[in-house]
Amino acid sequence: MDRLSPQDSTFLYVENELNHMAIAALGIFEGPAPGQDEIEEMVESKLDLVSRYRQRVRFVPLDLGRPVWCDDPHFQLRYHVRHTALPSPGSEEQLCTLVGRVMSQQLDRSKPLWEMWVVEGLEDGGWAILLKLHHCLADGVAATDLLSVILDESASEAHPPARRWRPDPEPSPLSLLSSALIERMTSPQEILQTTRDALETPGRAVRKLGELAEGLATYGRFTNLALESSLNGPIGPHRNWRWAEVDFADLKKVRASHGGTINDVVLAVITRGFRSLLLSRGESVEGLVVRSLVPVSIRKDDERGQLNNRVSAMFAELPVGIEDPLERLASIRAQMNELKEHHQAAAGETLSSLSGLAPPVLMAMASRLFAGLEQQAVQTVTTNVPGPRQTLYAAGRPMRKAYLYVPLAGSVRIGVAIFSYAGRLTFAVTGDADHASDTDVLCRSIERGVAELLEAS
Repeated sequence: MDRLSPQDSTFLYVENELNHMAIAALGIFEGPAPGQDEIEEMVESKLDLVSRYRQRVRFVPLDLGRPVWCDDPHFQLRYHVRHTALPSPGSEEQLCTLVGRVMSQQLDRSKPLWEMWVVEGLEDGGWAILLKLHHCLADGVAATDLLSVILDESASEAHPPARRWRPDPEPSPLSLLSSALIERMTSPQEILQTTRDALETPGRAVRKLGELAEGLATYGRFTNLALESSLNGPIGPHRNWRWAEVDFADLKKVRASHGGTINDVVLAVITRGFRSLLLSRGESVEGLVVRSLVPVSIRKDDERGQLNNRVSAMFAELPVGIEDPLERLASIRAQMNELKEHHQAAAGETLSSLSGLAPPVLMAMASRLFAGLEQQAVQTVTTNVPGPRQTLYAAGRPMRKAYLYVPLAGSVRIGVAIFSYAGRLTFAVTGDADHASDTDVLCRSIERGVAELLEAS
C-alpha cells in the first residue's frame, strides 16, 4: 500500500457533485487515426512504467488515516482507453464542446482514476487524444510527465510485448485501519522530517522562519479582502472549454524589449483578457484587480517522474483597471518581483506540509467544508506548465498541438491553463457553463493582448 500525501488527499476530499477534481491534456495529431488495437498496444506496453494506471484509491474507515493506492484486481485496459468521433465537419468548436462534456463527469472511484479518449473525425483529417486524470494522482508537471511516458519519442519506436501483470492482494478494511493507526503512532514521517530539517542547519532554520513570516503576512493581505465581480459565485456541474494560442517567439520578443520574465508577459495578456471579458459584461473595471491563484511547482529535479502533487501557490492581483498594455506589464512585473521577495510561495509550501500533522479525520472534514463554502478571496486560477521540448508521437503520428485543462472548485468560475509545446504557447480556459459561457471573449482578447505588446515593442 502506498499512502497519499496530505496534498494529494485534499484533492479527493474537496471533490463533490459540483467540484470535479480532474485535470487533462489534449493532444492533436496528424491523421489518419490509428485503430483501437494500435492505441491499446502502445498504452499497454507502457503500463509497467506507471503503477498508478493499475491502482485505485482505498479509503481508511472513519477517515482515521489518509487514503492509499492499491492494485485493482479487476483492471481492464479497454475500460480506460475509449474511442469516439466528432460529427462532420469536426470543427475546433465541436472538439472543445466534447472536452467540456467529458470533463463534466467525475471519474469512477472504484477504478483507477484515469481515462484516455481517442477522438477521430477532426476537420483537417487529424485526430486527438484526451488524457484525463484525477488531480490526486498528479499535478500539472507530473501530468505532463505521464503524457510523455504514454506517448512515443519517435515515429518508429518499438513497443515490447506487455508482461503478464499480477495484482497484489487487496487489503481488508481492518488492515487499512490498523496500518493507518500503526503508521501514525510509530512513523510520524512529517514530524520527523520537519525536526530533521530544523536541526540540520540552525541558521537555515532561522532564515526559513523569517521567510515564512514574510510570506504569511502577504497571504493575509491577499486572502482577508474579498473582491466582488461576476467572476465569483456559485458554480454548476457543467463545464465549457476554449483555447487561445500564440507563438512562443513573440513572447520572447516582448520580454527582450521590456524585461521581466515570460510569466510576467503571460499574466499581462491574461489581464487584458479579463479586462475585455468584464467590459463585455457591462461591468466597470476602473481601479479593479482580478485576484488569481498562481500554482508554483516546488518539484525538484530529482523528483521529476514522481506521481504526486508538489505545488505551492502565490496570489497575483491582475490590474484589469489599467488600459495601457505596457503599463499593465510593468505593474505585473513589479508585483511578481515583490511576491518573490516576500517568499509567498515558500509560505504556501510550509502551510501545505503542516497539513500533514493534522489528524486525517480533521483534514478530511476541513477540506469538505471548504469545498462547500462560497469564498471570494480568489477569483480565478492561472497555472503555467512547461511542456516537452521534443515532438511526441502516438502510433507513429506526430503530435502537432497540445493543451491542458484546469478544474474549477469553490466559487471560481473561470480558470486558465498555459502550456508550451512545439514553439507554441496555448491558453486553455475552463469556464462554468452556467455562469461563464462567454470565455471565447477572454481567449480572443489574450491573442490581441500579445499583438498589442508586440506592436509596442
